Amino acid sequence: MATLAGKTLFITGASRGIGLAIGLRAAKDGANVAIAAKTAESHPKLPGTIYTAAEEIEAAGGKALPLIVDVREEEQVEAAVEKTVEAFGGIDILVNNASAISMTGTLETPMKRFDLMHQVNVRGTFLCSQKCIPHLRQSKNPHVLNLSPPLNFEARWFGPHVAYSMAKYGMSLCVLGMAEEFRRNGIAFNALWPRTAIDTAAMAMLGGPDAAKRCRKPEIMADAAHVILTRDARLCTGSYFIDDEVLAAEGKTDLSEYLHPGGREEDLLPDFFV
Repeated sequence: MATLAGKTLFITGASRGIGLAIGLRAAKDGANVAIAAKTAESHPKLPGTIYTAAEEIEAAGGKALPLIVDVREEEQVEAAVEKTVEAFGGIDILVNNASAISMTGTLETPMKRFDLMHQVNVRGTFLCSQKCIPHLRQSKNPHVLNLSPPLNFEARWFGPHVAYSMAKYGMSLCVLGMAEEFRRNGIAFNALWPRTAIDTAAMAMLGGPDAAKRCRKPEIMADAAHVILTRDARLCTGSYFIDDEVLAAEGKTDLSEYLHPGGREEDLLPDFFV
């Protein structure tokens, strides 16, 4: 079985949710995980910090490096990348997971929120990629995975929340461009997106306390990411993957383990952009 044992992952927004799930799946293989996130102190509405995430990753069998990082700040990203290289000897995988969301129309979107989404989603993805690429070039199987949707420029995905859609598709455009730019270096750039809503803090905020039953667990994204990140980087780049399709290609079609108690496949909420 393909493994991430001994690999070093730099994951943004890894203190909770999908980012943490990806880190935990890698930790089961014995990977090193740099947790690059802002949450250093517990928040009343958001579970987890970089330190609790580090404890979970260590308990799962990996090595963890908690790093306080705001992906909007170039100096913080540079310092975190260097600390990761110092601690683990290099970087093999970058997961651009950090994201900001506001499902609001044009007139209801404050410019402060517009700026946040574009600075975190687009600029943060570009910045982290830029700083990690010199180290990824030294890896035997380097991957960058952006948690962003397939490029699908249909008006229905933009009309209700144009600012958010622009920011998420900006991450996907990084895949399109960087996959081609760094193809000769053998660095894979891909995107991964869920078929259905995923039970995260953002979803709980948007959907309320009962939303979990209509969502899949973050582990489905972690398992799909693991499949992608263990593939040959030179043969797997420039693609926009959907979680259940990745697993189906590996022969896994029973996804019931990703449901919450009481949840049913027919009740799952479809995700945006798919």
